Amino acid sequence: MAAPPRATQQITLEITIAEPLQFLLARDRRLPTFEQTIYRQASLKDVIESLGVPHTEIGRLRVNGHEVGFDHRVADGETIHVEALATPRNVLQPSMLRPVPLTELRFLVDVNVARLGKLLRLVGCDTFYDPDLSDTELARLAAAQGRVLLTRDRALLRHGCIDYGHLVRAEKPRTQLREVVRLFGLREQLRPFSRCMHCNAALQRVSKSTILDQLQPLTIRYYNDFMQCSGCGKIYWEGSHQQGLEDLLTEALW
Repeated sequence: MAAPPRATQQITLEITIAEPLQFLLARDRRLPTFEQTIYRQASLKDVIESLGVPHTEIGRLRVNGHEVGFDHRVADGETIHVEALATPRNVLQPSMLRPVPLTELRFLVDVNVARLGKLLRLVGCDTFYDPDLSDTELARLAAAQGRVLLTRDRALLRHGCIDYGHLVRAEKPRTQLREVVRLFGLREQLRPFSRCMHCNAALQRVSKSTILDQLQPLTIRYYNDFMQCSGCGKIYWEGSHQQGLEDLLTEALW
């Protein structure tokens, strides 16, 4: 004779989500505090992400007043407080939720913010981009290389291997750049025009005489200072586009 089915466990939680994260919730959950009922054992990470908040956006979790990690198994009657990350974000210091800090601040962008990636390279930030990689490959690469994953795709940030990421709020690339610079406190660390916008490698000053065969006649005539990418070999100089790029940076950063 078959055993009777097991009763479904009901777990009711009282949840408070910090105001900066409430826009990620369904409209009926955008309250100072609300109840959430689930019917299975789950980690706190899974519960919060099921509400629409990627774990990468969370700075601190408290259950019944005690700080806990993402792997905390929720229990009936618990009171949960979800706090946002502080600004500027410091990814070089350990925390309860992210005990292994990054050794340096580097970025990885997906196709949703590809133009942001180019602007980050323009201001000198080490930024990886490959449009051919799948979400799973991007997540694993960000984790393996110790990069902060930037995207507008919430589902991508839910990958468990990602410790450091950011859900980009702004829609326009220049505004996105301003958002990232402010969020990570980058303004004093920027080195514009020091990195290749095509392959991300560092630029090096190069003698004009060594690259004459790669220059057009008018470029040879009017320009004397050149930089060359240490990766792909692309050559850069202060052409007529320089002022436009500087204006773009001024608009985006200040």
